[in-house]
Amino acid sequence: MCQLLGMNCNTPTDIGFSFAGFRKRGGMTDSHEDGFGIAFFERSDCTNNDSTNASTGLRLFHDNRPSHESPVADLVNNYPIKAMNVIAHIRKATQGQNCLANTHPFVREVWGEQWVFAHNGQMNSDFIKRCQRLQDNGNATHCQPVGSTDSEMAFCYLVNRLKSTFKTRPDDQTLFNFLTTQCRYLSANGLFNCLISNGQWQMAYAGSLLFYLTRKAPFGEAKLADDDMAINFGDVTTDTDKVTILVTVPLTENEKWQQLAVNECLIFQDGDVIYKDSPSQRKFLTVEEGIAIARAVGASV
Repeated sequence: MCQLLGMNCNTPTDIGFSFAGFRKRGGMTDSHEDGFGIAFFERSDCTNNDSTNASTGLRLFHDNRPSHESPVADLVNNYPIKAMNVIAHIRKATQGQNCLANTHPFVREVWGEQWVFAHNGQMNSDFIKRCQRLQDNGNATHCQPVGSTDSEMAFCYLVNRLKSTFKTRPDDQTLFNFLTTQCRYLSANGLFNCLISNGQWQMAYAGSLLFYLTRKAPFGEAKLADDDMAINFGDVTTDTDKVTILVTVPLTENEKWQQLAVNECLIFQDGDVIYKDSPSQRKFLTVEEGIAIARAVGASV
């Protein structure tokens, strides 16, 4: 199993501090050494025929080397890209070899928007066979995998369900309800944690482990758990800034992280929760329990 990192904020922000700790888990402080990727949605002056995504542009980096020693990761840390939404992923390969085609996050066009997706967990064999039959029968033509991971197959399943159900983009409430339902279906067919963004909002779905933290005024000091690094955000922010960080396992040791319940879905925009769908009975796993579940299905955290 892999690990996820996301950021959603109300002003262009760099993710350098969080990424500095996260990348260490790619082969140094943890064993996720089968490549990494990171996607940045940035404000853009470009316009097109659809005003809903005219304000964002996508910058994407992949490397199949461990993130802790990757020159591409060095570039990301040394190039403070200011973004509104970020999704990053470090990979521990369980299905599909270590290669660029199998490196998250994955990107697909959905109704003229670029959607970015990253997953950790493992889909079961019945689900994979079902998706392969759909492709073979020509019933999954909107989106097909390029690589050989169960993660990309799950993303393509989600996009195909969206496009076959809605001929045009539905309103946000209908869309978010549908995405939650489909993520719960995917979670019932494997271990499924994911982050999805279209540049305007970011969705977080927890099948097991996922945490988030919203930093806003009054800002304080944060200290990384995986690196000897600390920062006082009060020195580098304004009183109106609001930044939400999402991660599989908390990145800092002196901040209070909030945990998503198992099978809970949250959607963030401008650093705030704009949609929440919680199961009737909320269950929270410890990190140790989450790791045990991952190992039981053949993955690891």
